[in-house]
Amino acid sequence: MSVSIDVAWKSLNKHQEELCGDKVEIVKTEDSDIVILADGMGSGVKANILATLTSKILGTMMFQGATIESCVETIAKTLPICQVRKVAYATFSILQIFHSGEAYLAEFDNPGCVFIRDKKIVKYPYEERSIEGKTIHEYRFQVKQNDCFVLMSDGVIYAGAGEILNLQGWTWENMAEYTLQCTKKTLSASRLAVLLSQACDDLYVQRPGDDTTVAVARVIERRVVNIFTGPPLHKEDDEKLMHEFMHMEGKKIVAGGTSANIAARVLKKDIITKVDHNDPDVPPMAVIEGLDLVTEGVLTMGRALKLLKRYVRDEFDAEFFDELDANNGASRLAKILIEECTQLNLFVGTAVNQAHQDSELSFDLSVRMNLVEQLQNVVEKMGKRVSVKYY
Repeated sequence: MSVSIDVAWKSLNKHQEELCGDKVEIVKTEDSDIVILADGMGSGVKANILATLTSKILGTMMFQGATIESCVETIAKTLPICQVRKVAYATFSILQIFHSGEAYLAEFDNPGCVFIRDKKIVKYPYEERSIEGKTIHEYRFQVKQNDCFVLMSDGVIYAGAGEILNLQGWTWENMAEYTLQCTKKTLSASRLAVLLSQACDDLYVQRPGDDTTVAVARVIERRVVNIFTGPPLHKEDDEKLMHEFMHMEGKKIVAGGTSANIAARVLKKDIITKVDHNDPDVPPMAVIEGLDLVTEGVLTMGRALKLLKRYVRDEFDAEFFDELDANNGASRLAKILIEECTQLNLFVGTAVNQAHQDSELSFDLSVRMNLVEQLQNVVEKMGKRVSVKYY
């Protein structure tokens, strides 16, 4: 079995703090995905430094294949000492999921991970180990498709304490049950992270009493997306490009009017422009039998890029997903790349587009190449593999 992972996280800063004392690090190795959530002691600048150091050290060492003993020993010797408590203190959770389906979780003083499988909360057995005076919980297990894991800092289970709830706050059991109800809607990792973070913020009455972070990892099937944009340099390569494009596994997207005309001609299909369109800023979509999405090129890709960049900058919330669900080409394209893609293949024509050359649009090849480069960069930042082939 070869598994893919959908990962997202959301953090709330403690009220009136500019920096978050929690830090999430995502590391991809050749054979695994690693999610690290570190919670620095206290809040503000010091906590942020502690959490950042912890997550970076763990991420770097795990990437290089270090053992958990080496990681914890290094952290104990590296982190600065708190002058008040006289300890170097940061809690952490490390979830490593191998492409083979094997998984490993190590927890030190963070609330336990929420495991959800087959619409049930699962409790895996763990082993306790003492490393450098720290008690570590270790789990080893096999994952399967649609498994969901939620790592959290302790700000999550204290949400609502002294405010909406009693002094106990939002317990682990309450949080796990709420997560279970949310996952029954088969949400992406990012949507689930937003829902959980929003629930915490509401319990805190929008004034978080502690840094609060949730990191969601979902085991998903491999999802390939292919995008063809721009006419090939040599017209005789139209059929070659379309043959290679159509024989790839996964979704097929064509971006650009000239590209759509090439696709329709080679596939011997009609282009039908969709009229159920009400966004004046995004050109209408079209339909070509055999393709999953057909959009205009430059304007649509530019708008989609804005959404993708907001996502990468962690600027996604409920309103963002309302925009992502909108019925226009840019939102459809961005949604596919965020929620329905683990690998992106770009088929890029390098001809100067005659349709633009003959118009008043001062468009040249460099604009398309720039968009393609930006698209490649932002999708790679989302943790997805990208390949580009030029024609």
